[in-house]
Amino acid sequence: MEAGVPSARSRALAVLRVRSRALAVGLLPAALAVVLVAARTTGRLAGDPWPTVTLVVCAVAALVLLVGGAFAAVVLRASPAVTPTVPLSEAAAPDLYRLVRDLADRMDVPPPSAIALTPDCDSWLEDRTHAAHRRDAARMSAGGAGSTGQPGPESAPGAAPVLVIGSPFLWWMRVAELRAVLAPVVAGTGPSAHPDIADARGFVRGLDAAVDVGSRRGLGWIAPPARLLLRLCRTDAAEMERGVAAAASERAQGVDYGLRIVAQEQVGLAYAGWDRLLTRVALPAWRMGRWPAHLDAGVVSALTELSRRDRLAEGFTSRLGERPACDLLEQPGLIDEATSLLAARLFHGGPAEAGPDWSPVDWSAYPEEVVDRKWRTEAARLHAALDALAVPAGRPPGPSGSTAPAAPTTPAAPAAPAATSGSAGSVALPGSAGHTTLAAADSPPPTADGFAGPTLERVLGYLTDRGGEGAAGEALAGRISGELAREERAAGPAAGAGKARGADAVPLFPLQPPRSGRDLLADHVTAMVCCAAVDSAGATPGLDWLDGPVLLVGGDRRSDLAPRVLCLVEEGNPEPLRDWLSALGVRPEKPVRLV
Repeated sequence: MEAGVPSARSRALAVLRVRSRALAVGLLPAALAVVLVAARTTGRLAGDPWPTVTLVVCAVAALVLLVGGAFAAVVLRASPAVTPTVPLSEAAAPDLYRLVRDLADRMDVPPPSAIALTPDCDSWLEDRTHAAHRRDAARMSAGGAGSTGQPGPESAPGAAPVLVIGSPFLWWMRVAELRAVLAPVVAGTGPSAHPDIADARGFVRGLDAAVDVGSRRGLGWIAPPARLLLRLCRTDAAEMERGVAAAASERAQGVDYGLRIVAQEQVGLAYAGWDRLLTRVALPAWRMGRWPAHLDAGVVSALTELSRRDRLAEGFTSRLGERPACDLLEQPGLIDEATSLLAARLFHGGPAEAGPDWSPVDWSAYPEEVVDRKWRTEAARLHAALDALAVPAGRPPGPSGSTAPAAPTTPAAPAAPAATSGSAGSVALPGSAGHTTLAAADSPPPTADGFAGPTLERVLGYLTDRGGEGAAGEALAGRISGELAREERAAGPAAGAGKARGADAVPLFPLQPPRSGRDLLADHVTAMVCCAAVDSAGATPGLDWLDGPVLLVGGDRRSDLAPRVLCLVEEGNPEPLRDWLSALGVRPEKPVRLV
């Protein structure tokens, strides 16, 4: 027996003792009431005040039993949180199921009852034998076409836990590496089968679910006792899980132990590449109402690029020649698409299904359908903010050393940008991010601020501040931040955000870090510069697997734009950016196509 098993069992018994004490406290008034009634019946407690005392104690006992029974029913029946996953049937991955069963046989532990994938760089066992899970599985199965309405084997009473595997592992790791990484996870099914450990885990999960139930209207009284019991058994439950993990690790030492040390390096690398892919590449597409359909395949490109930049390509090249773990799937493309959609829901809060406003995008179409559209949407939002902040007595742009229009002391009252009489088109932002439109006018007269339409020169002139105080930039950044916040609030309910409760709410892990107004302004100015470069200098939008949208000039990435934009935004100095535009052949005075 592994060293961690006795420790885990003793801690599990400690958790169960908390449950027994809670049950004893609930039954104590009833026991006292029985004693009093028996004493009254036998005549041992005759005369006052015992009739009144007995009646009061019986009433209190009945009330405590009623409340305690309701609480126990909630703990027993409340559905514990289940990680959203993509179920993987044995028909969809027979080789993977065979690999996992072989691991279980070698370690002499029960095999997992099923396998599921999650869009994260982690793997674990998850118990889904709760009665509520069986009801949910039966309801979902009955709703499917051609289904029998029967839940899967993972929901049967006493079934082994479900093995949840991070989908990036399947695409990045080789088969031998995946087997080595999964060995200690699969070994956890042995301690999990012990009745005391399983009972203690079920009690803790029931309390956690009861806390969530207590957030509903009219059931708030359930949460305090559930939290109290969780605090009482928190230490023992944590030590029990440590003991289970230690026992599983010890049992798995005899299976690919040397290879596991090497494979753990790939786990860290996969996590780094997955994080960069989600935050730099996937997030801009999600904000545009598109979701990359093959994120797992993209992480391979991202990690290959990362290894090349870190001068590790030689070692990884020989490794990539081995069989990838995704070959264990019958249709890896369909599985990749399903996990990519789930990733968008978990990390961004997108809809659960594709639709007209939530469609997939392939990597080959990403530069044109996401990068270019993102730039032009942000450029349109920038010019809409300029329209709202325009000074009636503005001045036309002059040479590079001309003085910029002063920042207004009070912004325009309308929240939505008004169409100026002389712009090359009236810009309308209907609230949904990524749906900005530009309606071209038949014969635009000169604008009130002297600029002929949505030009980069207009932005340069407004932000130029020889005093270095940045007043114009602050006003513009505030207008953009407010408009973006309104768009996100308008898009939230449409995406289904905020409708779920507790553990079912999405996004579970939002990737949108708070951005300052200066950062937003820099992003929008960069987008405007890129639009001007594409329209007047022959540049093209591109995709970098680690950095997301990039500007390509002659097929080469231009990474020297950011510091020049920051110099303009933070210091009001346009000269570095003007020099960069001149060297590239970009004409700032030429109107750009927004959308």
